[in-house]
Amino acid sequence: MTAKQRSELGKIACSQTAPVREVRQAEALLLASDGIANEEIARRLRSSAKSVRRWRTRFGVEGVGSVGRVRPGRGRTPMIDATKIEAIVSDTVSTVPDDGSSSWSTRSMGVRHGVSKDTIARIWKSRRLRPWKTDTFKLSTDPEFETKLIDVVGLYLNPPEAACVFAFDEKRSVKLWIEPNHRYQ
Repeated sequence: MTAKQRSELGKIACSQTAPVREVRQAEALLLASDGIANEEIARRLRSSAKSVRRWRTRFGVEGVGSVGRVRPGRGRTPMIDATKIEAIVSDTVSTVPDDGSSSWSTRSMGVRHGVSKDTIARIWKSRRLRPWKTDTFKLSTDPEFETKLIDVVGLYLNPPEAACVFAFDEKRSVKLWIEPNHRYQ
């Protein structure tokens, strides 16, 4: 083990935010570098000697990057099949709830498909779906909106000569637009 690897493992082992799996493996590898036997490391960390040997072997081959990583094919198998996931994604992007809500919540979508809210949250996160956020332009419900829109757009496209056009945003700030190449008195 190099000094740099030992330093990186020390940071992981002392981390308050790293996953427990990473901290435990880093501690085991540091103890192994101090010459402590696999059985003693396993006893101290409440693990098995077989696990400690596996961690040491993987570290020897892959380095610090292997610490805490679950190998492909290991871990819990998915309990939800791909067709149900695709149905959830499809419903999320193409339907709205029957209760009149503007978007799906994890709970309402979970009830619809018979899965937990946490499963829905994981699916949405992995697909970067945020049904509560809208990326569309919302039109005003003002009955005179179209007339006002035409007037404002016309003002921007063909402003009166020697005029200063002010645009006010009701929510955030005041913006000032001055047409270039005009002298104002």
